[in-house]
Amino acid sequence: MDQEAGHSEDPVRDIRVATVQFQHAPSDKAYNLGRVRHFAAEAARRGAEIVAFPEMCLTGYWHVRKLSPEAFAALAEPVPDGPSATALRELSRELGATVGAGLLELDGGRVYNSYVVAMPNGEWAVHRKLHVFEHPLISAGDRYTVFDTPHGCRVGVLICYDNNIVENARATALLGAEVLLAPHQTGGCNSVSPRGMKPVDPEIWARREADPAACEAELCGPKGRGWLMRWLPSRAHDNGMFLLFANGVGPDDDEIRTGNAMILDPYGEVVAESRALGDDLVVADLDASLLPTSSGRRWLRARRPELYASLARPTGQEQETRRVRFGE
Repeated sequence: MDQEAGHSEDPVRDIRVATVQFQHAPSDKAYNLGRVRHFAAEAARRGAEIVAFPEMCLTGYWHVRKLSPEAFAALAEPVPDGPSATALRELSRELGATVGAGLLELDGGRVYNSYVVAMPNGEWAVHRKLHVFEHPLISAGDRYTVFDTPHGCRVGVLICYDNNIVENARATALLGAEVLLAPHQTGGCNSVSPRGMKPVDPEIWARREADPAACEAELCGPKGRGWLMRWLPSRAHDNGMFLLFANGVGPDDDEIRTGNAMILDPYGEVVAESRALGDDLVVADLDASLLPTSSGRRWLRARRPELYASLARPTGQEQETRRVRFGE
């Protein structure tokens, strides 16, 4: 389908949505798809029309950087006719809900970190991550992904690091996105920045049942939620979009993800979130009346594009994402 097609001028209606955090199993697509089925069914039972799952949750995430070229390519599948994408499309039709989940996509010999969104009317969209670093052979996407849904709203997708670049959120909003799906595998990363994320203490995670307060403080502090709240609400607020943040939780190879699944409104306010120390589902109603007068929507209308040529002009300081991510 055309992922940048013209959008309707009809206002978005109120809609119930859900976002999920869960611990995937590396390379175990059957298990991971089972968790997607479980949470998607529960979300639909609770009336959700859109359900967002994390980045690469069907294939597993952080372990892929260690895979041989052959194993890496073998884990990838075509979209939309590969087994995982086909299963998502069938699940969407069965539940009558839109379901988005991440995987490795194989296309023409290239492998992408992709996010498949299956809609109950049979349509689908796929976003290829723009800023990649997960494996030496992974390819970066080259376009934004914004599309109409059968639920009366226009949706955009940005995967993990894509959301860190403010221009990506603005470009997605300018293409008409009213709801932004933001699937991640984050928190607990060993950032090169002295004030960035740091690894979650594995001993605190191991004792989460005996001392849940200490574990919640670890996941919700500067290694997880505290870091997210520095910038994630601004992506919603500054661009007048609802935002569905989905994330992994628990051990992911040698890192521990922090969960923190949440839904934000166009003012950057958290409507609903999870503090669970494991797999969890968050459901919330989106109040469409917030969109037209939100600060971000008004600021979009106040733009002066004739001033912005410098935004598209190379500075000579640009670096490939891998170098920025790992400080190489």
